[in-house]
Amino acid sequence: MKIKILLVDDHQIVLKGISFFLSMQPDFELVGEAQNGKEAVEKAGELQPDIVLMDLNMPVMDGIEASAQIAEQHPHIKVLVLTSFSDRGHILPALQTGAVGYMLKDVEPEQLAEAIRSAYMGNIQLHPDISAALLHQLQPQSTQALNSGAAVIPAQTGAEAIESLTPREQEVLQLLTKGLSNKEIAQTLVVAEKTVKTHVSNILGKLRLSDRTQAALYAVHALHPQE
Repeated sequence: MKIKILLVDDHQIVLKGISFFLSMQPDFELVGEAQNGKEAVEKAGELQPDIVLMDLNMPVMDGIEASAQIAEQHPHIKVLVLTSFSDRGHILPALQTGAVGYMLKDVEPEQLAEAIRSAYMGNIQLHPDISAALLHQLQPQSTQALNSGAAVIPAQTGAEAIESLTPREQEVLQLLTKGLSNKEIAQTLVVAEKTVKTHVSNILGKLRLSDRTQAALYAVHALHPQE
């Protein structure tokens, strides 16, 4: 079965170049193209792709809002961001919509193909520069930042911090990296959703992070530092 892809970008040259590359992959099927966020939401509903390859800065509706609407209306469709923006102001809002990854347009074509395949499997995909930037942003800044309640990483290395979690909390964290909701995690582990909420709260407390998106990103970098 081929991976069905909807490509979204408002630059014709970029759109056609990526379209050509995707069409050359034997396991990909490019089912449609869109040039703005509004069109992306409409075509996602019409075409039901597996992956939406989403640009961010577009007319009519930007990629962040489009990603949020797709996630709300079609939670089974995975959005993989492909953009030129590498700043926190774009990265975190995009990932918090439920996007399964964030890639930059300078990525090598074969890396993009592998990111699409891995995202299709439910794994979070980050461009190496994005992963490094996010880790830097999540590291402790100062005692003042800690006292203010800002999200910080413990003094241990990522792997050590994760080892401080209970085996069940580690299981929940692994499932968070796959983008699963509390309800889906509860079904996977055959436990109550309330129990999952407690585990997530404990994880955030122990890792000293503020939300599940940061926890997932932290785990991806700590457990797979070369990805």
